[in-house]
Amino acid sequence: STLYVGRAEEILERVLPEGRTIVITDANIDRLYPHLVRRYDYIIVGQGEVCKSLQTVERVYRELMALGADRSTFILGIGGGIVTDIAGFVAATYMRGLEFGFVSTTLLGQVDASIGGKNGVNVADYKNMVGTFRQPRFVVADVEMLRTLPKRELRAGMAEVVKSAIIADADLFERLERCGEGIYDSVEDMQEAMMSAVMVKAHIVAEDEREKGMRRLLNLGHTLGHAIEKCTH
Repeated sequence: STLYVGRAEEILERVLPEGRTIVITDANIDRLYPHLVRRYDYIIVGQGEVCKSLQTVERVYRELMALGADRSTFILGIGGGIVTDIAGFVAATYMRGLEFGFVSTTLLGQVDASIGGKNGVNVADYKNMVGTFRQPRFVVADVEMLRTLPKRELRAGMAEVVKSAIIADADLFERLERCGEGIYDSVEDMQEAMMSAVMVKAHIVAEDEREKGMRRLLNLGHTLGHAIEKCTH
């Protein structure tokens, strides 16, 4: 995969392959960025963990068939981690696999969910029980898109940045301590922190793509966090 950092609209003009693109996104992204979504055929999925399900995946398959999607179609997921998980899973399995890419619109997505090639959906109350390992052709991270996020969502993403710093980047940890919540006010600081966190994850994934050993480091905090999610919704 290639990571591109900058304005999504300009980057997509350069990196999308020739041929047909179908976007998978959610209603919030469609509302905020209609000029980006509606230049292609598009499919809207729901929001929240409850929508990251096999039922949603089947509906997307049916909509792709109705749109006449074939093996030459490129899938573009535009959204946060739920959208990119669904889009990646659908692309990896529809007609035995289509090429795909992401525009990641949340900090959590940019530093974690869209990076590394793990795409999964939930079954019953169990998180990411069905999924694939398949790398996107590219991920676009547009830090300007983070301006629409509430502080709670920025903090959720920053927790993953802190996790990466704890695992493998002491300098990043010191920068985060020094900046505090003032980091959210600086596009430059946010972009630098995001890139540092991505480099940590990319290095680990390159060593252990399918989570046989080293990649388990990336689950720091996740096991307990997923249990809290399940118990508290």
